[in-house]
Amino acid sequence: MSGLCLQARGDAEMDAKKGSGRPFLEVLSSAIHEDYRFPILEIFAFLYVLGTFVSVRGVIPSSGATSSDAVAYHLTSSLLGSTGLLSLTMFILIIVIFKNIAYGLGSDLEKGIIQTQFSYPLKRGSILTAKLVSALAVSIALFLVVQLSAICLLAPDTVFPNLGIVLLTFAANLSFPLIIACILLLITLFIKRGGPTLVVGVIIYFAFTVGSTILTNASYASKSPLFIQLLSVFSPDLALQQYYPSHVPFWTPAFSEVLLYVGASYAIIGALLSLSYYYFTRRLNL
Repeated sequence: MSGLCLQARGDAEMDAKKGSGRPFLEVLSSAIHEDYRFPILEIFAFLYVLGTFVSVRGVIPSSGATSSDAVAYHLTSSLLGSTGLLSLTMFILIIVIFKNIAYGLGSDLEKGIIQTQFSYPLKRGSILTAKLVSALAVSIALFLVVQLSAICLLAPDTVFPNLGIVLLTFAANLSFPLIIACILLLITLFIKRGGPTLVVGVIIYFAFTVGSTILTNASYASKSPLFIQLLSVFSPDLALQQYYPSHVPFWTPAFSEVLLYVGASYAIIGALLSLSYYYFTRRLNL
């Protein structure tokens, strides 16, 4: 009799494991439906395409920076706005990510939808993964597809031989918005509300941006790279700008240093995500 009970229990566990993929897809599809309900996805896709071709500028390397990798960097950074004002496409991406995390996840927490999903045969971590795939991965994937397709069409002879530099430039420019998004994720889990979280996230982003500008100007004024080096841990595109300068630099990092700054920024992102998963799976009470 006990053997039959153990077998039945084992069969039930196997069925739950086999069916765990379906609840995950249900949570994921529900999150995508809410984050990108018609016509949000179509509008943002159009704005990505429009902003990409509006943002691109002629590449005019200075200070003798005429190598093919420097040209590829300046072309890519012109799309992302890293050498001047924030580009339209990057601004749209930030708005989409903030909206998805604050209003998407925040509203689910506020309305008790997450509590209902906790009853699914699915681990809490998998639920958060589904939410983040919708909030972050889909937005970034659409952004990268449009941007990479555009620069490949505009300058294939420059992009394909230097694809590593192009991808590094994207990684360096995306790390800072992702760090702020992870901070916003933690705030969302604590506050459990959409509107206030979005306001806090926007304030934090612009506070970091203004602070970065002030510290960067202070570095140039004092002719000391210390502030830029500190900022490069969170925003490694600053180090990449110094490696491929548009003017005579006062700090020239080695390429290995640039890679270290990029790695450090994504280590911060990984730490913030790990903290979010820990809180969501172990500490979140609804």
